[in-house]
Amino acid sequence: MIHLSKSPLHPRQGLLRSLLRPLLLILCLAGLSACQNKDTRIRDLQQTVWKNPEDARAYLNLGKEYSHQQKYNEAIESYKRAIALEPGLDEAYSAMGAAFFNQKNYAAALPWMLKRVEKAPDDSLRHFDLGNVYFQLKRYDDAIASYHKAIDNSYSFDEAWYTIAICQIRAGRMDEARKIDTLLQKKNNYLAVALERHLQHGPRQNAKK
Repeated sequence: MIHLSKSPLHPRQGLLRSLLRPLLLILCLAGLSACQNKDTRIRDLQQTVWKNPEDARAYLNLGKEYSHQQKYNEAIESYKRAIALEPGLDEAYSAMGAAFFNQKNYAAALPWMLKRVEKAPDDSLRHFDLGNVYFQLKRYDDAIASYHKAIDNSYSFDEAWYTIAICQIRAGRMDEARKIDTLLQKKNNYLAVALERHLQHGPRQNAKK
């Protein structure tokens, strides 16, 4: 509990408080306006969906706004409607996987991330995202395979090497992780320094993170 002093304010403090009141009011109104804007965006997108119930992209846009506001359950329902209307809508698959991932429901995210890769098997970022799902599921060998595919399809993908090394540490293969550390020292010193901290902690402490 915060104890508020009952002693009179210093004149300068009183002046400062009187000057701050309008500012605080402006900040409160700005916050209220932001909330109203969010609600307005949702209502407008819902109206678009109601007027165009066969428009898959209308549901996609509504889902994106729900996701932006971290209303992932509502977003997922909108993405499902979008995919039902347009099964080939690639962007909806990506958005669905991301929504489940942001909910930390990695098992549910996995099939959507796999479908993303099927649609664009040469896209390094899709392989990287799939690797991140496998990583969260502690399927480290599958994660490593996905990260390698990301590297194969990209001229330079240092982050993938870094995450491969973390997988190797989690799997207890320290020598393999050290080899990647040597590689990163030549390619990306920032990531090499970060990796060395993980190497110092070892598999057990890294597994707790």
